[in-house]
Amino acid sequence: MDQLLAMRVFCAIVEAQGFSAAAERLDSTHSSVSRQLKNLEAALGVQLLNRTTRRFSLTAAGQRYYEACIDILARVEAATQAMAHEHQRVAGTLRVSVPLAIGTLELDDWLPAFQTRYPDIRLDLSCSDEMVDLVADGFDLALRISQPLGDSSLVARTLVESDIVLVASPVYLARHGLPATPHALAQHELIAFSGSQTATEWVIEPARGEAVHLPLEGRLMTDAITAAYSATLAGVGIAAFTWNTVRPALARGHLVHVLPGCTLGKRFYYALYPHTRHVAPKVRAFVDYMSEHYRAR
Repeated sequence: MDQLLAMRVFCAIVEAQGFSAAAERLDSTHSSVSRQLKNLEAALGVQLLNRTTRRFSLTAAGQRYYEACIDILARVEAATQAMAHEHQRVAGTLRVSVPLAIGTLELDDWLPAFQTRYPDIRLDLSCSDEMVDLVADGFDLALRISQPLGDSSLVARTLVESDIVLVASPVYLARHGLPATPHALAQHELIAFSGSQTATEWVIEPARGEAVHLPLEGRLMTDAITAAYSATLAGVGIAAFTWNTVRPALARGHLVHVLPGCTLGKRFYYALYPHTRHVAPKVRAFVDYMSEHYRAR
């Protein structure tokens, strides 16, 4: 049995939601696709799909195997493309949708080195926290900061996970003092970012002990992460950002990490792009670069 072929067939069945649709996608036949799945299940010794006459669903083992297959096939594809395009120039216009945090607040931390490495890529950045339809809106890929993503018709590559931390400016802390406990935050001005799941309350997780639920009742709420960041630098109050966003400002002393033993959970940085047999070199280059950039931090 061709293991990689069987993996591709299995993934096609799952993604196409059926044997006939998978066969059409693979330019094969229903019987061939069914036989590949049967042989794969026999070789693994587990049932991957629950099948009835009208529908099917993944078993728990099938879900785990599908996720593993996606990762393995992506690596095989990446290795193949790396060899195929080893001497090919990476060039062209790359249209990318990025959230405001990456496209503005983090820009100086990643863009100069990217342009130095890939001088023949013309980067067309659309900076917005709104979700976009990659295909309909003409994007090559999108970067997103979110909680773990569910099922998607897109390839979702995790670039990095980042703690959400509390920060304030030295000016603000000089006036109001540094809170020593999560409960002490109730006596401070808190800046709420209404574009996140933490718009109405912060759930503060200390290294030890129970989480503290803190209602956000400060005098400033904004739906723009850039406005929240500027207000924090200006000394308006304490705000929550991913560590990746505020790391440079912390290093320069423009912001101070508040309650360093606590977090407000995590967010995941994703690169999203359509499923395709051949990922364009410019897309692969950008995704690989951003993954390298974040993991080095």
